[in-house]
Order: sequence, then C-alpha cells, then structure tokens
Amino acid sequence: MKKIFPALKPSLIFALMVLSFIACDKDFNSIDSDVLGKSNANFNTTKINIESVLGYNKKLNNTQVNGLNSNLLGVYKDPIYGLTTASILTQITPVSYNPDFGDNATIDSVVLNIPYFSRQDGVDDNGNATYVMNERDSLYGTEPIKLSIYRNNYFLRDFNPNSQSQETQNYYSFAENTPNNAENFIVTESGSVNFDAYKGALIYESDAEGFFPSNASVITKTGEGDEATFNFAVPAFRVKLDTLFWRTAIFDVEGGNELSNSNNFKNYFRGLYFKAEAINDDGNMILLDLSSSSATITIHYSQDSTTEDDARIPSAYVFSFSGIKINTLTNDFSTAPEPLVDGNRIEGDQRLYLKGTAGSMAVIDLFGGDPDNNGIPDALEQLRSEFLDADNNPIKLINEAHLVLTEVPELTGGANHTFDRLYAYDIKNNQRIIDYELDPTGNTTFPASSILIHLGVRDTLSLDPLIYGYKIRVTEHVKNLVFRDSTNTKIGLVISNNVNYTDNVDLLNSTDDVSEVPAATQLTTRGTVLYGSNTAESGKLKLEIYYSEPND
Repeated sequence: MKKIFPALKPSLIFALMVLSFIACDKDFNSIDSDVLGKSNANFNTTKINIESVLGYNKKLNNTQVNGLNSNLLGVYKDPIYGLTTASILTQITPVSYNPDFGDNATIDSVVLNIPYFSRQDGVDDNGNATYVMNERDSLYGTEPIKLSIYRNNYFLRDFNPNSQSQETQNYYSFAENTPNNAENFIVTESGSVNFDAYKGALIYESDAEGFFPSNASVITKTGEGDEATFNFAVPAFRVKLDTLFWRTAIFDVEGGNELSNSNNFKNYFRGLYFKAEAINDDGNMILLDLSSSSATITIHYSQDSTTEDDARIPSAYVFSFSGIKINTLTNDFSTAPEPLVDGNRIEGDQRLYLKGTAGSMAVIDLFGGDPDNNGIPDALEQLRSEFLDADNNPIKLINEAHLVLTEVPELTGGANHTFDRLYAYDIKNNQRIIDYELDPTGNTTFPASSILIHLGVRDTLSLDPLIYGYKIRVTEHVKNLVFRDSTNTKIGLVISNNVNYTDNVDLLNSTDDVSEVPAATQLTTRGTVLYGSNTAESGKLKLEIYYSEPND
C-alpha cells in the first residue's frame, strides 16, 4: 500500500543518500541497524523483483564490418555456436608518392609486420620483455589455420554512390547462408560481393603445419659483426613476402601515374585479401592491430651510389594500412542449440542467445507490457505509484537496481567464459546508459577489469558454485524512470570483449528498434546463453530493486 508521510528531516535525507550509493553484491546488507541500533532505526530496506521485465532475441543480420578499431583474423570453434571464420580485406597506402628508387635498384626483402594485442608478463634471463596472449587479450582457440594473402582486385569505394550527401560507403556482413561457406562475402546497398571472385596473385601462404600466432618478441638485427645491434618489439604477425611480385607491382611502375597520388594508387593496387580457413574443422582467431604505426609492409632495397664506385645504398619503401579495412565474417550455426532468429517482442523468449561476430543480441524492456501502450507500460506506472505520492514527491528511495541474468548451465558449462563481459546500451538513442557514465572503475589497460560497478563480471549467483551469471547495475537508469519521468527506452544487451570500446556500427535496412549495435560485439568471437523472461525456471531474467522507506 502507498505510504504518505511528512517531509524527511535533513539528517534522514543524508542517511538515505548514503544508502543509495551502497553497491549490492549477492545480498544487500541493511546498514541502518548497524549505524543507529536496530531498535532506533527509523527506516528499513527491502528488495522487490519486477516480474514484468521482458527479454527477447534480436538476430544481427547485415551488420557493418568496416570502420572497426581492430580486426579479427582466423577461425574459432565455439562450443555452443560452432565455427566462425574471419578474414580481412584491406587497402594499403604508400607513405610517399612519386618515389625515385635510384639507379639499378634491387629488392633485398619485403617484410609484412602487423602487431597483435599482447601484454608484457615479465622478462627473460637476458632482461628482454616477455609477452602473453590469451582470451583475456586477443587470442582464441588452440589449433593452427590455413592462411593465404592475395592481391585484391575489388575496388573499395570511399563514398556511397547511392547517397545524396557524399556519405561514407559502409560494408555489411553476409555471415550466414552464403552461396559457398568456403568463400567470403559482404553486402552493400547494391547487393552482395564475393571477395574470392576478385582474388589476384597469391603473395603468401602458410606452410603445411598451418599458421598459429606466436607470443615471442619480434627481434630485428641492424649491422653486422661487432657493429650489430638487436631490437626487440612486441609480438606481431611478421613474414617475408615474395620479392618478384613487389618488383612487378611497384618498382616496374616507377614514374607512372600509379604511384603519383592516393586515388590513382588505390585504383591501381586495390589492397590485400587475408583469407583464413579451418584445418580439420578447427583453428584459432587473433585480434590484429592494423591501425598501429608499426603495421607496415616494408620493401627493403638498395641502389647504386652516385658518389662511390661499386657502393650500394640501402633504402626502404613503406606502406601502411591506413585505408579501408573490412572484416568478412562467416558463421556456421549448424550446431547451435536452436536457430538464431528474431524473438517474441510481446511475450519474450525462454532463452537469450548472445553471440558476437554478426551473431545475436538481446533486447530488454525493464517494465515490459504492451510495447504500443504510448511508450509507458503499466508496470512502470504501477512502480511510480508505489514510490511517489499524489504530488509526485518520493515516499521511497531506490538504493540499488540490478538486472540479473543467469547462464543456462547445461549449455554453457563446457566453455571457458572467464573473461566474457556483457555490455548494455540505450537502443533508442544508441548510447551508453547513465550508470556507465557514472561508473568510476574505468580501466584503459585491462578492459576485462573495467566498468565493474555497472557491468559487473561473470560470477556465481547462488550457493550452487555451478550457477553463473551477471548483474548489470541500472540504478540511476531506474531512478530516472521512476522519479524523473524519463522515457522507458529499451536496453540492448550484447557480449563484448572490450567494454571500453563503446562506438556503434550500423545495421543495413533495419526495420525495428535496433538500428545500431556496439562495434565491440563484432570483434567478440565468443557466445553465451542466458535464461530469458518467458520461462518458469529459477534462472529467469529479473530486475531487482532495493529501496528504503520510513518505519510506520
């Protein structure tokens, strides 16, 4: 029953404000008795579960795969969802145009170098840094893959020809039901593109044992004999490429229009196609830092000296990866628990399927009800009536609100989800919710340990050590809905490998509430399964609210 009482005393208001900042873990601790003594407490704390919370699945078709801050390469076999393959199509850009390679230029070597995302974990006996790469950072899976690099002959446009305002051309995933799972496709407004149909010369291929990333430092040598020096750099994909190809493609067009400016070069040399393929239906997937200044292709060559007879001058011509980069994604969901489809937005779904790399997300309506009920479901009105008096003054104060999500153990028990994170965002405005903005635990060094109050981490949710899940703190979001009459916008929920990366990417031709999705989920190989709202099971999706009210 609604309780109406006179204005609170300042001291009580202060005490309640303190309570509103106490974080709830597995259980909420009532601190009023500890501070005032149980017989002297003039308010109590209570928890309620909002039964109307609604959760349903959203299949992520045709999601933007260009403009990402990093790129996946490889094959990952998810124990729940099956095989995902990620390949890369990328432009390369010369660091200078109209080069003069000198007289009698000879290419000595061509070196491709692309850093991985790694962490220093110590030093070796010689005092040199050692590094680690794992699922906390960038490497997923334990088996080698077949890796091939081709010259790309498909022209990547900077601008969308269908746009009236010179908008950037976006490229979208074609991750399922492609004409051929062994080939890589994308989609634009104009239709689908098969990048394998535009393969040019093969310039690199992994050996018979396949490719697996190494966490060893990259060691380069300068000079010879006693003058030699060694440089140690972070782990990277570093290989030598065929010199004849680069002689023909670059040195033989010296002085021509091909190397005169950016537009001419991008039309002439349309980029590289890194194609990943599974070996024995398994593999590994690595996150590449193509935006790094050390992500380069370097042609090392020498030329005749103009001042000394028989002398050779060493030189280098360098390309960066500063142009368009596209991640093609292919998902084989044949082993998934059930087909990934758009869910029931009226009644909710029994299971919520969260899968990265153009997979699936969940849509959460905290107060459910009829989505066409003028945007204010009855459940929210009911809660407002319990927390506000007739003049809209608070009669109860919200201390904490958590969205509680529980994994389905029989589907997730066989996977290592230690570093999985969930990310929540405002679907209507395509932005972070207020609880993210107010979270003081941001960690730019370790995303797996960042935004811990709002997004939490995977943990046990009960006395049963096998029941895992997540608590998403939505306290300020719920306060705004109840006390400030904010609009009940739906929350999007995705799996993420980097909760610090909160940029969004577009969906092509979206016809519902979801028009953008967090870019980080495109780069997240993993997946999980959570209980939904349309179930009677104990792990049912719920919203917990802890509040304080005065004693009678």
